[in-house]
Amino acid sequence: MTENRLQIDRIDLYKLLIPLKEPFIISLGAEYNAESVIVVIKTKEGITGFGECSPFAAINGEIVDTCMIVGKQLANILKQENPLDIKKCIRTMDKVIYGNTSIKSAFDMALLDIASQYAGVPLYKYLRQLRRDMLSENGSKELKELNTDEIKKEIHTDYTVSIGEVDKMAADAVRYKEQGFPVIKVKVGGEPKKDIERIKAIRKAIGKDTGLRIDANQGWKVKGAIEVLNEVEDCNIQFCEEPIGRWNFMKLRKVRNNSPIPIMADETCGDEHDAERLVELGACDMFNIKLGKCGGLYNALKIVNIASAASMPLQIGGFTESKLGVTAEAHLAYTSEAIMYYDFDTPLMFTEDPVTDGIIYEKNGSVIVPGVPGLGAKIDEGRLIKMERLSVY
Repeated sequence: MTENRLQIDRIDLYKLLIPLKEPFIISLGAEYNAESVIVVIKTKEGITGFGECSPFAAINGEIVDTCMIVGKQLANILKQENPLDIKKCIRTMDKVIYGNTSIKSAFDMALLDIASQYAGVPLYKYLRQLRRDMLSENGSKELKELNTDEIKKEIHTDYTVSIGEVDKMAADAVRYKEQGFPVIKVKVGGEPKKDIERIKAIRKAIGKDTGLRIDANQGWKVKGAIEVLNEVEDCNIQFCEEPIGRWNFMKLRKVRNNSPIPIMADETCGDEHDAERLVELGACDMFNIKLGKCGGLYNALKIVNIASAASMPLQIGGFTESKLGVTAEAHLAYTSEAIMYYDFDTPLMFTEDPVTDGIIYEKNGSVIVPGVPGLGAKIDEGRLIKMERLSVY
């Protein structure tokens, strides 16, 4: 997919800050604003690609300011590269600096927006072809599900309840259910007995027919995790994300083996190497893929392939990206039947929507993915000129 060549003309990085409608609180802390870096890559041939990352210091060790600094380094190097050669561009970024997966994911997104526009296909079709190429190189027998680009799956996002007082959490859950969301995601990870009270109160409040999943964001110790998960067995929980500290991944298998509720690895599963390790350890039942953890869509496909080979379900989630980044995540969701769960609610928490086009939210949490060439989402120049900018020509 790299026989042709384009030339990068300029790369712009912008700071985006949007207040949230209400604080978003998890066991790792509270967020009051959505803060992102927008990467805009323009080619001399007239194609513009958009990317976004929303760094989260406690998880990927990045903040907006570090993303701007590292982004300038990456832009100076990538300026010389062919944006259609995504594999080489990723290798080049990794040679420049270790880690920094959040800002790398924004460049990856913008590059793939350009490549899929150039190919004249929606991003998800381009990603499916990339995945076919990866599987062919590895001699995989899993190509059957990729033989067609006809997509039959429907995407419905959950909606997240922040951790807090029991009564407020239950009331929020009821409100989101009444808005039509088919699944409620509940942030926990506090004191185990309090979390048990929270989960039981929410299940009682929303009834038995609404899906319920929980996310501890590393908040429990092993004993506490096992205690909570067994105490809420009768609450019909779909799965629990990241019950214990990611540094303690060797004990995650113990939690899994003693839990009646499936375990999803989130912070523990950063990249494809983490995914391989977790499969070998038998540490979890499923993965949560986030572009800001793994470095972008291209690397995310590697995790998809690992999970698919291991018959593991997947969720696509994110941090506090705008509709721009979440549109890319939704395209990724079309690359495998193993991707069964979707956490695409953060743009609905914003006080404004700066994005033109992109995914469409319909009733009951339904998400419609753009069918135009490329990502199908952008931020207009009128909005961009109001934002702090760093440019590389």
